[in-house]
Amino acid sequence: MRHFGQLGADQRRRLFHREPAPFDRSGPAHRLATALGGTLYLPATRPTLVADVRKQAARGVVSMILCLEDAIADAEVAAGAANLVAGLRELARGAGAAGAAELPLLFVRVRAPEQIGELVRRLGGAAALLSGFVLPKFTAQNGAAYLTALATAERACGQRLFGMPVLESPELARLEQRQAQLLGVAELLAAARERVLAVRLGVTDLCAGYGLRRTPALTAYDLAPVAGVIGDVVNVLGRADGTGFTVTGPVWEYFVRATDGADSAYATDVTEATDRADRAEPAGLRRELELDRANGLLGKTCIHPSQVPVVHASSVVSHEEYRDACVVLEGAGGVVGSVYRNKMNEAKPHRAWAERVLRRAEAFGVARPGVGFAELFAAAGIVGAVGVPGAGAGAGAGAGAGVGVGAGAGVGAVRRDGELSGAR
Repeated sequence: MRHFGQLGADQRRRLFHREPAPFDRSGPAHRLATALGGTLYLPATRPTLVADVRKQAARGVVSMILCLEDAIADAEVAAGAANLVAGLRELARGAGAAGAAELPLLFVRVRAPEQIGELVRRLGGAAALLSGFVLPKFTAQNGAAYLTALATAERACGQRLFGMPVLESPELARLEQRQAQLLGVAELLAAARERVLAVRLGVTDLCAGYGLRRTPALTAYDLAPVAGVIGDVVNVLGRADGTGFTVTGPVWEYFVRATDGADSAYATDVTEATDRADRAEPAGLRRELELDRANGLLGKTCIHPSQVPVVHASSVVSHEEYRDACVVLEGAGGVVGSVYRNKMNEAKPHRAWAERVLRRAEAFGVARPGVGFAELFAAAGIVGAVGVPGAGAGAGAGAGAGVGVGAGAGVGAVRRDGELSGAR
């Protein structure tokens, strides 16, 4: 798989100075962690789960989480697990060696450690399609049980299984408990480094403890209690000295709206929502993505397919950023001039930044000079590049423009009752 792989070769050449590199689920952990991109949540109860996974993979989604936790009601867990097992078995039957490579990285978000082994046992050979598990409400107290269950399941199925702990507990939000929690989590994750793909942030749960919710015009960084948690998580777990992990950005709760009179509370196709979409939604997501990257986060939890191209277009390295990173890494030391003649590049303090830029360039590519977000976003498949100034009204109308799924709910976005999928 590769980012922007849904585009034709000629289109990629027009957009990219350096194209995104292909990768597969057997690749090195650091490459997979960088390449996660917009990770799309899908409730495990979806009756069209198999079709949804295939459809979104064809539209450029490279990582998905099949959710058995907050995305579904407590009474739906057994049915969700059965549907998930049946769906993965069907995908495995239809995949084969070549077909499996076309599927996204698949993870399951469980509710409890014991579910990991149970699901691997029930899946049998279909567990080969899994890249790992998402470990919710991970703390210094319950983390060891999750990591032990993951290691046991890995031995049972004979393949590598990654864990992605989600930091979202009240203990982490509370200032008086946060330091001990983070240091305890860091110790657990360091001991299981080879199994930890990335650390995810559950900002919705963190907000819940204070009765907070950001509007489309605000980012998580505008909410002081939440911003403090993000900063402390990066401080402890996101260091660039070899001890840190990839930390992914929090969920963005907003997406394009349906037109008036639509059959459902939400649009079944992005083309339906183009003209009436709240323009603050993609603009707010873009701002938060910029702040994510400025604060050391990479990737994003997505609850609607329309969000994924925004994440991927924002993750492409600009030509200027790429040239500055190359200059820093090629320099012998001291201050090195920018090819763009507009900034100071200092070899030693900017080195870790430059290394991160080149890892992102490998995964998402480097744009040609003059190619920006609007062109990349339009090409990624959103008709009219909703809310993006400068994007042509008919741009990107190829495969991937529509996100019609089932009974009117966006993949991983809402249930019939209008509730969000539960991605945190």
